[in-house]
Amino acid sequence: MVVGARSGHDEPEDRAERPENGESSEAAGRTESDGDSPDSAGAAPGKPRSFWKELPLLIGIALILALLIKTFLVQAFSIPSDSMQDTLQRGDRVLVDKLTPWFGSEPQRGEVVVFHDPGGWLESAQTPTPNVAQKFLSFIGLMPSAEEKDLIKRVIAVGGDTVECKENGPVTVNGVALDETSFIYPGNTPCNDEPFGPIKVPEGRIWVMGDHRQNSLDSRYHQELPGQGTVSTDEVVGRAIVVAWPINRWATLPIPSTFDQPGINAATGLVPGALGVAGALPLVLWRRKRLTNGHTAG
Repeated sequence: MVVGARSGHDEPEDRAERPENGESSEAAGRTESDGDSPDSAGAAPGKPRSFWKELPLLIGIALILALLIKTFLVQAFSIPSDSMQDTLQRGDRVLVDKLTPWFGSEPQRGEVVVFHDPGGWLESAQTPTPNVAQKFLSFIGLMPSAEEKDLIKRVIAVGGDTVECKENGPVTVNGVALDETSFIYPGNTPCNDEPFGPIKVPEGRIWVMGDHRQNSLDSRYHQELPGQGTVSTDEVVGRAIVVAWPINRWATLPIPSTFDQPGINAATGLVPGALGVAGALPLVLWRRKRLTNGHTAG
């Protein structure tokens, strides 16, 4: 029958629309919708990126940071000679502060500084030829450079100072004798091998000496060169602040207390006072003349 046939087609459709096991039609509809949603697959958490794929990126970032640190903050240097014994030994690695010079900081008396060869100081020095790996590591600052001709000495006097050392005498800065027993090499004299001075250090330059006086070709031995043995502050790479290697020699490099003596800055301290007197003198004379004229007129 027509009715029977029609009824037979309708029955399966009615069963599909009817929720089973007492489940609500709303829940059934939601489940069906969730299963058919095209966005459901995209919402699944993505697979984490492989470590080996991220490794080159991490290495690249580390190299860039190392290069920036070496360029602007801190750089490692190797000690190639005995000229700074006993403060520094041959083979020590020191960390040099390169940040403060960027802010206009000038070398101070007593600091241990690294500086480029001013010209003629290291003409006869032989520098080793590094391999490719050493060149790369030194370029990014993870290894001291073997090619650059740099020196490391202690600042004894700065621009405006008068420095002098006579045979059997101490080094004097602006007439003040330095007590160098805390850092000079045991058994050395302050300058008996090469007395000097008095020398007026030009502004913007420094006078440097090694702590191992009898084994240091420092400012004393280059007075025939331009600058008369002094070094331009523009050549200074930075101040050595710590011995970082080997571990058993780890130590900071503070300024010895002898460079903080009262009166050592007397020469530079007189300059502002003298300028003040010179500027005030015309004013005082003018006032006295005015007062004198006033009394005469009265």
